Amino acid sequence: MTASSLRGPSDPTVQPVPASVVEQVDAADTTLSNPKRAVVALGSNLGNRLETLQGAVDALEDTPGVRIKAVSPVYETEPWGVEPGSQPTYLNAIVVLKTTLPPSSLLERAHAVEEAFNRVRDEHWGPRTLDVDIVAYADVVSDDPQLTLPHPRAHQRAFVLAPWYDIDPEAQLPGRGPVAELLTSVTRHGVEARADLELRLPE
Repeated sequence: MTASSLRGPSDPTVQPVPASVVEQVDAADTTLSNPKRAVVALGSNLGNRLETLQGAVDALEDTPGVRIKAVSPVYETEPWGVEPGSQPTYLNAIVVLKTTLPPSSLLERAHAVEEAFNRVRDEHWGPRTLDVDIVAYADVVSDDPQLTLPHPRAHQRAFVLAPWYDIDPEAQLPGRGPVAELLTSVTRHGVEARADLELRLPE
């Protein structure tokens, strides 16, 4: 077991968002009418991973009807569901946003952002330049095959739960309970905080 896995959910490397940035983001919310809170997971294990994740954050912010509220610390993660060592490691992060888009439109935008970074879908669990997954949308619970909400495997994945907890310790995964409790029930093996890497909130 690694030292980071013994730390528990909280990570001392997490830095608070400056008050000035929070004020700017809150001010931008006035352009949204009755926005909903959504949580989006980002991942990349091909190419310049950090640059790709930053590009995804910026592209989401550039979407009409979307405002980024928080961006998590970056984690490095062993690939999920494949033979150990068969793929490069991922960089993962969580974005919390407010949006007036319905879930279906937010999903379309997520796919468009993936395609802009040359995401290829020819292999299940295959390596990819970019993953953009909607983890949760408000309190919606839905088994729609096009977009299951919340994400059906989010409660099992430390690379989703750990960065989400870092930026919102009180977060709840709809239908599953507190993220803090879910995080204690999953292994953090192969999920390491990268204090040397940082994603920027869009200005």
